[in-house]
Amino acid sequence: MTQPPPPPPNQPPNPYAQQPGHRYPNQPPPQPGHGYPQQPPAPNPYAQQPGYGYPQQPPAPNPYAQQPGYGYPGGQPGHQGQPGGPRRNNAALFIVVAAVVAIALIVGGGIWYAKSSGGDGRKNDTANSTGGTGGQGAGGGENGKGTEKVPADTTSKVLFQVPLPTAQDTTVTAGSWLTGKVYAKTGIARITGYDPDTGAKLWTIPLSGPVCRATGHVSADGRTAVVFQPRMPAKGSTAGCTQVAAIDLTTGKKLWTRTVKSGDVPVSFDNVTVAQQTVAVGGSSGGAAFDLASGKVRWQPKAADSCDDAGYGGGPKLVAVRRCGSGDAGQLRIQTLDPVSGKVRSEYRMASGIDYASVVSTDPLVVAADVNNSAGDGSGFSDVFSIDNRTGALRTRISTPGSSYAARCDGIYELEKCTGVVVGNDRLYLATERHDGDGDYTKANEIVAFDLGTGKQTGQRADAGDNYTITPLRMDGPDVIAYKNAPYDKGAQVVSIDGGSFEETKLLENPATTAVKAVETAMSPDYAEVRYSQGHLYLSAAYAHAPTSSSSAKEYLVTAFGAGG
Repeated sequence: MTQPPPPPPNQPPNPYAQQPGHRYPNQPPPQPGHGYPQQPPAPNPYAQQPGYGYPQQPPAPNPYAQQPGYGYPGGQPGHQGQPGGPRRNNAALFIVVAAVVAIALIVGGGIWYAKSSGGDGRKNDTANSTGGTGGQGAGGGENGKGTEKVPADTTSKVLFQVPLPTAQDTTVTAGSWLTGKVYAKTGIARITGYDPDTGAKLWTIPLSGPVCRATGHVSADGRTAVVFQPRMPAKGSTAGCTQVAAIDLTTGKKLWTRTVKSGDVPVSFDNVTVAQQTVAVGGSSGGAAFDLASGKVRWQPKAADSCDDAGYGGGPKLVAVRRCGSGDAGQLRIQTLDPVSGKVRSEYRMASGIDYASVVSTDPLVVAADVNNSAGDGSGFSDVFSIDNRTGALRTRISTPGSSYAARCDGIYELEKCTGVVVGNDRLYLATERHDGDGDYTKANEIVAFDLGTGKQTGQRADAGDNYTITPLRMDGPDVIAYKNAPYDKGAQVVSIDGGSFEETKLLENPATTAVKAVETAMSPDYAEVRYSQGHLYLSAAYAHAPTSSSSAKEYLVTAFGAGG
């Protein structure tokens, strides 16, 4: 089988791009049943009518039905950790899960979905919940209505571009935020705010070292947080991600910087998030939290704790992914916390052997995991768990095999880093893998919806169209904002998908020039950060690198597009 092209020149090797057929228009579709070698090839389930992909089969036995002792854990503090839990490193990308867990069976192009007998089956009608990057730039939506307007002229033009900075090593430049007044982007050891229309620099915040992690969540008063290194590292080394800082995106000020020590050694953190007025950071030594305004410590790792907070999901609620025990006896606990006190409000205990999980949404609570390494494509995404925030009961479990669905989550370091999936309307909106399109020699994919109360597909489907690839970005009230990668002779689009009818409305379309197509190729949603709001689209690189003699093409940190041609 033809191998996919290497990642764009401004990106490091992408562990998610290794599987043939994933979002590369010239590749054949993924082989049916990938990850399930004993199953025969199945017809395309996406070509069926409403109800497709859900055969009339009895539900499979559910190993996740209520577990002994789960629920409210007595209100004990659930937010300290200690060194000694399982350590994460690059080898952890190849997860070996020990537990025997029921997985979905591909049967005649359909899927069995297991449903928990736990939970009250009621829907949480929070319409503005999002996954991945926190949905910033959405404008929030009011009274269940979206705020995005269709521009008078949806044809875009390039507003400005920021050259990619050079570095002695591959360096993280993750972090981009869009508010009503500023577009802000991480560079090398700095964060810069730009005028959203002209690209004029409004402010720059210098940092002592490169940013390691950034959250997409922004508080109501325009504040966010990053984790960065204390100095510029020597070539081929790292200085550790020990510095936590809060940033005011409105004023362009660094509000505070904090570190946490284990003995005399600063603790390094793998992820950061913002929930209401709390900054929470997590890692292999446990989690810590700070007041967003003042930097006052709310909790931090304790040596006596037998569990550690591997990471957090933020936004409307604060959710901890807590690891207790190690090896085959280890267990993940998904806990909804009070963001001020850290008190555990509810808890769901995942089956032993699931070593890593990602927080797709905190309200409603949706967690993704690669159960038994069954995704088969390194995506970290084989099953979705819909959990009741109030009780900790499992509402339903949805099987999302990697051969059929294109969502990808980190799960190991950045627990909120998911692409191809968003949550809203008490539904899971999920991009499918590419498959044969309607025309000859064409490929296409869709966004499909699952009910988070029942686990069943709703029958809603948004088609990308021949040789397009559609990816959900965030919610806009009840509607889904999606990015459509285009064939070689068309420009990429941003569309709004009506949450009820699933009708697509084009919001923006880029010109199909050679220069713009080069930017789109280098900054697909698989590699880059994509932000859209009110006729403005921003594509930005997540990494910078040393200059290479093999590439003569100009590379950009940011390319901004605006409606109006």
